[in-house]
Amino acid sequence: MTKNNSVIVKKGGLALYKSGPVRIGTVGDKIEIELVNGKTKRVRSKDITPIHPGPVGSAKDETLKNIVQSDLSLGASKQELDSNIHDAWELMDGEPLPLADIAELIYEEITPQTIWNSWRIVSQDLYFHGTPLSIQGYPADRVETVRSERVEKERIKRERSEFIERLQSNSIIEDDHPKLSDVEMLALGKSEMSAILRDIKREQRPENAHHLLLETGYWDENYNPYPARMGVELESVTGDVAELPTEERVDLTHLKSWAIDDEDNQDPDDAISLEVDKISGREKIWVHVADVAALIEPDSELDIAARAQCSNLYLPEGTITMLPRQVTDTLGLGLQEKRSPALSFGFTISTGGEVKDITIDDIEVVTSWVKVTRTTYAEVDANIDDSNFAPLYSIALLYQQRRLTNGAINLDLPEVKISVKSDSKEIKITPLPKLKSRELVTNFMLMAGEAAARFAENREIPFPHSTQQPPKPDENGNPYPHPETPAEMYNFRKLFQRSQLKSQPDLHAGLGMEQYSQVTSPLRRYLDLVAHQQLRAWIHKRPLLDHEEITERIGAAEAVIGNTRRAERFSNRHWSMVWLRHNPEWTGDAILVDMMRQRGTFLIPELGIECRVRLQNSIELNSVIKLKLSNVDLPELTPYFRVGKN
Repeated sequence: MTKNNSVIVKKGGLALYKSGPVRIGTVGDKIEIELVNGKTKRVRSKDITPIHPGPVGSAKDETLKNIVQSDLSLGASKQELDSNIHDAWELMDGEPLPLADIAELIYEEITPQTIWNSWRIVSQDLYFHGTPLSIQGYPADRVETVRSERVEKERIKRERSEFIERLQSNSIIEDDHPKLSDVEMLALGKSEMSAILRDIKREQRPENAHHLLLETGYWDENYNPYPARMGVELESVTGDVAELPTEERVDLTHLKSWAIDDEDNQDPDDAISLEVDKISGREKIWVHVADVAALIEPDSELDIAARAQCSNLYLPEGTITMLPRQVTDTLGLGLQEKRSPALSFGFTISTGGEVKDITIDDIEVVTSWVKVTRTTYAEVDANIDDSNFAPLYSIALLYQQRRLTNGAINLDLPEVKISVKSDSKEIKITPLPKLKSRELVTNFMLMAGEAAARFAENREIPFPHSTQQPPKPDENGNPYPHPETPAEMYNFRKLFQRSQLKSQPDLHAGLGMEQYSQVTSPLRRYLDLVAHQQLRAWIHKRPLLDHEEITERIGAAEAVIGNTRRAERFSNRHWSMVWLRHNPEWTGDAILVDMMRQRGTFLIPELGIECRVRLQNSIELNSVIKLKLSNVDLPELTPYFRVGKN
C-alpha cells in the first residue's frame, strides 16, 4: 500500500486515468490498472488520481463496466437528483470540499458508484469545478448563465433533430423553410458545404441541394439557379446617361439602311446599306453600328459598370443589360423618329482573281447619321430576291465562299430560341430555321469585323482582336476534312480550339479570316464598345488607350464572359427540362451523332438539346429515330428517353 497526495492507493481501489475510471491492480514501482474494456497496463503513480479505496470488482464480474454505464440518478427521479445537486452546491457556501463529501451530500453515501457519479456531475462544469481533493462551487450568477445557455443549446439541438426527422419523412412545415438557407447557399454555389445535407447523409453537391429544395417545396421547378450559381450579375446596369454630344457627322441618311433582327429584338445595334456610285456603278458596303462610345467614354462610371458585367446576359426569362436602357433608347438604330447616330464602316469588295483572293478595300470609319428601317429575318428571307436584298445577299455569299475556301467551318447543327413569359411562366421553344437572311447579316457583320481590324492595324490603333487557331491535325498529321453530316459536325466541334481575345491581330480559323474584331454589338458586348472608343478617339484625334490598357480590358472580359455564357447555356437547358416535365408524353425525332458501346448520343432538333440513350440494336450514325420521354432529372439537367416506335 502507498499514498498519492494523502489518498490511499491500493489494490481494488477506484482511480481516474485520463478522465476515465480504472480499477487499481498490483501496486509496486509502477501501478497496474485495469481499464473498462478489461485490458491492463502499468502506469506511474502520478498518472492516476485515486478517488475511492474500493473494493471494486475486476473486469470478469463487469463491476467497473456497470459503474461506468449506470444512470446518474441511481433510481431517483431526475427532479430529485437535480434538487440534491443544487442543495449540495448551496451547502458548500463557497468552501472547497473533497469529492467524497460531495458524493455524501448528493447521494448520502460514499461508494465507488456514488464517487464516480459525483465526479461525472463535477465534470459537467455547471455547479462545481476542481480536482477530486478540492472541489469548489461556482458563483450563482455563473451557474444561472451557463444553465440558460445549455437549456437554449439543448432546445436548438432538439428542434434540429425534429426538423431533420421531418425532412427525412418529407413532412416539413412552413416554419422549416428558413432552416433550409444553408442548402440554398450550396445550391446557388455560394458555399461548398451544407450542414443539413451532411446530417441527412447526402453528398455535398449543388445538384443534391437543388433536389432537396424541390422535394421540400422551398423552390419550385421554375426557379432558375444557374445565373446565381455562375456568379454573374443579376441586375441590369443603371445610371445617369449623358446627352448625345454635338459634333460633326457624315450624313448617310440618303442610303437605304436595314436593321435586320429577330421579331422580338429590343436592342437593334447594327444595320447594313449598299451604296452604288451613279457614274462608275461601283458598290460600296456600309455597316452602321450604334454609336455607343459617343455616350460611354473610357473609365467613366458606366464604362466601368459595363466592364464588370462584360456583356448582356440573355436568359429565357429576360435580359440583364450591361448598359442602362436609356442608352439603347437613344442610340438603337431605327428607334429614333428621323435619324440615328452611328459609327459606320464603309468598304468595297475586290472580286478580281480567285475566290480566296477576294479582299476588303477602301476602308473608312466615320461617325454618321443614318435613317434605318427595322425589319425581321423572316421578312427579309421572304423578299431575298427583290431589289433591296438580292445585291446584298449576292455579296454575302461571295464573302462566305471566300471564308469557306480559306478554311471556315460551317456547323449546321440544330438551334432553338427559348422564351419564358414572366407572368405565366409559359415556355416557348422555337427552332431557328436556316434562313438566307441570317447568312446575309452574319457575313456583313464579319465583313465589318475584318474591316475594323484592318483599319486599326494599318493605323497602329491598339485594338481587341478575336482569334482562333485551327484544329490540331489527325494522328497522321493531316487536317480533318470539312464536316458534312450531323455526326461529323457534332464530333468536329470537339476539335475546335478555344477562341482567344488578344491585343494583336491573328488568325481566326473557325471563321476562315486572317484577322477579325467584334465591333457590331457595342450595346451588348463590352469589348465591342472598347473597339468603338478607340475608333472614335482616332477619328476625333483624342488620346488612345495603349496596348496595356487594352490587354487589361481583355483580361477583365475574359474573367467574366465564360461564366456569362455558361449561365446562358445552363439556363436554356434548365427551361428545356422544365418544358419536358410539362410534356411527359413527348415523342419526337432525334439524330444519332455519336455512339459509345451501347449508348448513343442524339440531337433533338425540335428541342435543341442533346441526350444519351441506351440502345438495344446497332444504328448507323445520322439515322433519325423516334425517342419517347421517360423521365426528367431537373437538378441534374438530364432527360431520360427510350427508343419509341417509328
